[in-house]
Amino acid sequence: MPDINYIKHLNGVFQQFSKDTRLNPTHISLYLGLFYVWNYNRFPNEFYICREEVMKQSKIGSTTTYHRCIKELSHWKYLNYYPSHNPYKGSKVRLFNFDTSDKQEVNLKSPINGQALVSNINMYKHNTNFIKLEAIAKEKLILSFFKTENWPELEAKKFFNHYQGIGWKVGGKTKIVDWQATARSWMLKADEMNLSVRAQSRTNNQNNLPLDHFQDNLHTTRNKNYNEPL
Repeated sequence: MPDINYIKHLNGVFQQFSKDTRLNPTHISLYLGLFYVWNYNRFPNEFYICREEVMKQSKIGSTTTYHRCIKELSHWKYLNYYPSHNPYKGSKVRLFNFDTSDKQEVNLKSPINGQALVSNINMYKHNTNFIKLEAIAKEKLILSFFKTENWPELEAKKFFNHYQGIGWKVGGKTKIVDWQATARSWMLKADEMNLSVRAQSRTNNQNNLPLDHFQDNLHTTRNKNYNEPL
C-alpha cells in the first residue's frame, strides 16, 4: 500500500459515497470507524479489528447491523473483510485507497454496479453532509494525535476549531500541508505561553509579598530596643 494522504483519501471516498445510493448513515459511520483504526495503525495493507472497538467508534449498538453493514461494504468494494470465526482471533480488514490523485483513480462519473447516480438537485445537499462528515473525521484524528502526544482533549479541540474556522490555512493564506507539524508548533507555543504566565504569576506574587516576609529576610523585629548598642 503506498503512503496514504488521509485528506485526499477522505475526499475521494466521500465523493464516492455521494454517488452511491445504496449507502445509509450506518454504512458511512462504520467506514469512518474502520478508517480511524486504519489510521491509528499507520495505514497497513491489512489490519486486525476488534468488533467491540469498531462498534464503539461507529456508534453501532447492534451486532446484527454491524455484520450486515461490514459485509455490504465488502461486497460493494469499499473494503475487503476477512472474518475469522474465531473468538480468540480478530477478523482482518483491508481498506482500498480512494486517493483520487493516484493512478488508480476512482470513477466518479459511472454508477456503481448499475446504480443510478444521485440527481443534481440533491447533490448540493449530499456534498454539504459529507463536508460535515469529513470535519468529524478530521477532529477524531486530531483528538487521537493530541492524546498520543499526552496533550489534553481541550487543547486538541482548540486547535481543530481554530484551523477549521480559517480553512486549514496558515495565517489564513497558505494551505497547511502537514497538519501534524502544525499541531506540534501549536503545542510549543502553548508551552511557551504557559511558561510566560507562570513567570508573570511569580513576579506578581513577589511584588505583593506581606511586610513580614521582608522583615524576616532582614532579620529585624517590630519591638527592637534602640537603647541597646549595635
